[in-house]
Amino acid sequence: APPSPTPQELSAEDKANLVESIKNTLQGLAARHTDVLESLEPKVRKRVEALREIQSQHDEFEAKFFEERAALEAKYQKMYEPLYSKRHDVVNGVVEAEGVTKDSGEAAPDEKEEKGVPDFWLNAMKNHEILAEEIQERDEEALKYLKDIKWYRITEPKGFKLEFHFNTNPFFKNEVLSKTYHMIDEDEPILEKAIGTEIEWYPGKSLTQKVLKKKPKKGSKNTKPITKIENCESFFNFFSPPQVPDDDEEIDEDTAEQLQNQMEQDYDIGSTIRDKIIPHAVS
Repeated sequence: APPSPTPQELSAEDKANLVESIKNTLQGLAARHTDVLESLEPKVRKRVEALREIQSQHDEFEAKFFEERAALEAKYQKMYEPLYSKRHDVVNGVVEAEGVTKDSGEAAPDEKEEKGVPDFWLNAMKNHEILAEEIQERDEEALKYLKDIKWYRITEPKGFKLEFHFNTNPFFKNEVLSKTYHMIDEDEPILEKAIGTEIEWYPGKSLTQKVLKKKPKKGSKNTKPITKIENCESFFNFFSPPQVPDDDEEIDEDTAEQLQNQMEQDYDIGSTIRDKIIPHAVS
């Protein structure tokens, strides 16, 4: 199961933002543990305290494991980078793949020779079950201009950043669309918030909105069609992630739960791109 970015349950009294909710939940758990200990017989309580000491030693080892794992991941990330660069060059026709010669293709004489691997990233994402659900048919033409996807670990605050590099296209001005995930605890992990690039759509080209035209009601003085703009499903909504309320903004339990689910889904997509799509795009 994907790691949960927020607590599974929020108390009824909790009306602060989700980050504050996490702190409140942890405080509540600590108090509950104290109540449980006090209800035990003295001998049993001492045994539980001994078990907690064992757990504490385990947690120290685990902290070292996380530290060493991060260093190991960083080491191998450096080894992957040259391979990703080679992949980029072949996909985008910057260099020719070894063994491919001018006469090895079977294109007709009057047919334009295709460079690189067209629609590489679009196909990679469409062939993963989680990403396939996010990509609408109208998104596909824009995603054909995607030439590379990269990710970087960030340390202050902890988290990671995704970058989507695009060739010049008729949909938006941005060359790079990014998505950054800030984590409260990277090892759990617990998501604090996500930040996306504001997309500079060319007029009439937005894929996250659709224009609806309705005929005016009979007898209306206005004879022109009524134009209405509505938000619609699109992969590019990924760059407008769900927002955690400000500290002073109150939210009820249902709203918090809905926001939690949205954040979970958003993190699931981001971590899938980082852990599956980027390293295993060819597969």
